[in-house]
Amino acid sequence: MKENPVLLFARALDFAARKHVHQRRKGELAEPYVNHLSDVARLLAEATRGEDIAVVIAGLLHDTIEDTDTTSAELAKEFGPEIAELVGEVTDDKTLPKAERKRLQVETAPHKSPRARMIKLADKTSNLHSMIASPPKDWSLERRRDYIDWADKVAAGCRGVNVYLEQEFERARRRAKAALKA
Repeated sequence: MKENPVLLFARALDFAARKHVHQRRKGELAEPYVNHLSDVARLLAEATRGEDIAVVIAGLLHDTIEDTDTTSAELAKEFGPEIAELVGEVTDDKTLPKAERKRLQVETAPHKSPRARMIKLADKTSNLHSMIASPPKDWSLERRRDYIDWADKVAAGCRGVNVYLEQEFERARRRAKAALKA
């Protein structure tokens, strides 16, 4: 029998909050990292009208393998192989240098599954939301511009999967660019 989606979501939210408990966003406000995860999950829930709980939960958990001690096997045991595979598909290889990881995100985005591309779009949109509300204090204007340009390249490889997410990314990109001019 399949688990109730609300219970599954609540378990995933609790899991993500516990795994990321000591992490903060890079911005001036240093918000709890879970705020980013909830923003990604919200964007995916709105994009799917709540009809794809697996992609919403994978969005909530998308950084657990990359940024915590969580394994794919642990996610599969807790939330099933479908969610673990989605999270794995959007996980960067942290053994690679940052510049290589960023290059690979741009290069591989068009070849990911549609649901993984949706998670990538929601992630980049949420990151832009954070940059607008609370830019990292040690980031120069040039570094912020570079981030926006890079996020736009990743998003370009994700186009064609969900109109809502594409519109939300474009709105966030425009606002982030405008914030740099203010």
